[in-house]
Amino acid sequence: MTEIERPMPALNTDERATLEGWLDFHRATLAMKCQGVDDIQAATASTPPSLFTLTGLVQHMAEVERNWFRRILAGEDAPPIHDPQADPEGPDGGFDVAPGATLAEAFTTWRTEIEHARRNCAARELTDTGRFMGQEVNLRWIYVHMIEEYARHNGHADLIRERIDGVTGV
Repeated sequence: MTEIERPMPALNTDERATLEGWLDFHRATLAMKCQGVDDIQAATASTPPSLFTLTGLVQHMAEVERNWFRRILAGEDAPPIHDPQADPEGPDGGFDVAPGATLAEAFTTWRTEIEHARRNCAARELTDTGRFMGQEVNLRWIYVHMIEEYARHNGHADLIRERIDGVTGV
């Protein structure tokens, strides 16, 4: 994996740049927390009884990106990635790691979903809406939710990584 750049979000900018900056910061944080582990380590649930793994978290965040920015915001018919039979209206999956799945493959899928998200967001204003649970939800709310989603799971990734090899603080 190449060196991950994690620029600090701008301290004095407009609302959209602030939201996008913090989302990109947390995206980069997830990638940094996974840097330097092999596929076996990344697929190992290191905090029993939880089954969370680094690969599973990356897969899950690809599903979350797809759900919020493609299905909900853009109204695309985008089936779940890791469990095509799953209910697209149900909770975001991806936590289960298939035999032979690699962290590199998970990151490739995740980055593809981020690029879709960026394209879908670039064409919209913060007040533009999609449909969620029968109600309108605007892009501003989606950005805040995604920042929260990444921040929470980055905490999980930090604990998993610390159990794997003691690395913390990224």
